[in-house]
Amino acid sequence: MPEAVDAYRVRSPLTELTLARFREMVREPEALFWVFVFPVLMAGILGLAFRSRPPEAIPVAVVEGPRAEERLAALSSAPELEPRKLPAAEARRALARGKVALVVTADDPPDYVLDPTRPEGLTGRQGVEAALQRAAGRQDVFTADVVELTEPGSRYVDFLVPGLLGMNLMGTGMWGIGFSLVVARNGNLLKRLVAAPARRSHLLGAQLLSRLAFLVPEAGALLLFAWLVMGVPLRGSLVVLIGVSIMGALAFSGLGLLTAARPRTIEGVSGLMNLVMVPMWIFSGTFFSTDRFPVWMQPFVQGLPLTALNDALRAVMLDGAGVPVIAGELLILGAWGLVAFAAALKLFRWQ
Repeated sequence: MPEAVDAYRVRSPLTELTLARFREMVREPEALFWVFVFPVLMAGILGLAFRSRPPEAIPVAVVEGPRAEERLAALSSAPELEPRKLPAAEARRALARGKVALVVTADDPPDYVLDPTRPEGLTGRQGVEAALQRAAGRQDVFTADVVELTEPGSRYVDFLVPGLLGMNLMGTGMWGIGFSLVVARNGNLLKRLVAAPARRSHLLGAQLLSRLAFLVPEAGALLLFAWLVMGVPLRGSLVVLIGVSIMGALAFSGLGLLTAARPRTIEGVSGLMNLVMVPMWIFSGTFFSTDRFPVWMQPFVQGLPLTALNDALRAVMLDGAGVPVIAGELLILGAWGLVAFAAALKLFRWQ
């Protein structure tokens, strides 16, 4: 018995808490689903939705009239258009319901009726104008070839996968740690740890270490799927990619610890988590480039940890960038992680 007690005392409180958190994660099927299965499903579904395929033809309505057949034939010669002949009232109704992007009236010359807020209408107007002008005798000076980007690294899915990885590192880092601490606090488990030989740094450090234990299989499952199934390239160093992922996981784990430092209910921590995460979902370039936001917003957008993580992941995976190139993004992630962990240590309460 004394030997068992001595063997137990060899382990530090940090080790015991880390192992306990690791067992807790392994025994929760829901947690394993969100960590491993969900990001792969997201990558597969979005990759299928944005797979390489020819652009869909733009539906156009030609109003019935004396020159309707002539215009219908001219527009049918344009592969980017899908014209159909309709009565005037039905054509207007189809435009209002979004079934067509543009209406060519029966007037001579015709009018183009469209919704200026719909990109398909503006694009369709250019195609319709070119097709009808050619039918009327306009001669094109030259015909340009179209070069489609289909090589790995230049497709939308290649842009998307690093963003999904960054979003997953954020979600599992914050939700996994935040919910764990609040559930333990709500069940008075943290209150019991006050009497144990464990400091708050041990408890919070154990949360960070247990999070890192799942990092490699979590990121590896998504990247392996993207590489094997969708051909997403990894042009940079695998070691650098792992390092960037670790920095991102630590930064969001720190934010997860900070948001869970005080709340006592799941509802309370959920509100704080959404307050922190929703702006990053929108502004951090997960699904589209951050350049779409105005110049005056760029300092805010570029200072977000998810923006830095996404940019660093894309630079390594798609451009083959090394540490010097992504040093700025790594500094942003490190600063967020250190400040959040220090604030969590100060604000954390056991009950």
